[in-house]
Amino acid sequence: MIRSLTSVALLGSVVILSLTGPAWAYLDPGTGSMMLQLLLGGVAGAMVVGKLYWQRLREFVTSLFSGKPGEAARATHTTSSKADMRE
Repeated sequence: MIRSLTSVALLGSVVILSLTGPAWAYLDPGTGSMMLQLLLGGVAGAMVVGKLYWQRLREFVTSLFSGKPGEAARATHTTSSKADMRE
């Protein structure tokens, strides 16, 4: 059922795309600027999230490569108790 639905959707997409005419479109320089801003904003957002969660990420990666199964839980508990004390 899903396979036949997928093939019908694929065939429909091919038919629709093959029947399109030429598009006389124009992309002005503002479009490139907007794309660059979107890319740089995404990178800046990822850096902020990385900065906010850096300690947790570092402990997680360290626990993955340390080979000690209980160390990750202990490190998380220690970090959360320190954060609770600050609040």
